[in-house]
Amino acid sequence: MTKKQKGFTLIELLVVIAIVAVLSVVVILTLNPAELLKQARDSNRVSDLATLKSAISLYQADGQTEWSPAVTTCYMTTSTGGSRCGNYFGTVFAVTSTGSGTVTANNGTGWIPVNFTKISSGAPFGQLPLDPVNNSAYFYGFAATSTTGNPSMGFKLGANMESTKYANGGSGDVETTDGGTVTTVYETGALLSL
Repeated sequence: MTKKQKGFTLIELLVVIAIVAVLSVVVILTLNPAELLKQARDSNRVSDLATLKSAISLYQADGQTEWSPAVTTCYMTTSTGGSRCGNYFGTVFAVTSTGSGTVTANNGTGWIPVNFTKISSGAPFGQLPLDPVNNSAYFYGFAATSTTGNPSMGFKLGANMESTKYANGGSGDVETTDGGTVTTVYETGALLSL
């Protein structure tokens, strides 16, 4: 009695491998991993600026009057942003890339010259956030309208979006729908006309 062997032929295996390869390529092209990474970084930017806006508002609501940003200066997380902090602001400001200390310090010496450690409940974060890319094209910017002792001081934060979804004209456009005056930058804060 002969025993019949069961199994796949070489042709069947090659056909299955070819089908899996084609499906893999279609999925990768559909998902576009590079664009997904850009969207994730943009989502992080929106979240970081919301946190900073809340922290500055908390600082003001806490009755803090020690406010040191110069009204003629915009502040950036990088030293290569160019004039007006990369055109994040309509007003022409002098540019400074960081404070006098570590760029992420939350004690007024970081890239935002606000001493968040003075908030009575403590600083809302351990260090100031930086843009996920933080280069000459993608960085955070900050400017304010008044200095020490003015609790109603206006301020604006900005960031450039890099994904086609979040950028100007995308399906999740935050640059033109944020209420600000610059349509190529995501803007948030208490005075978006800066």
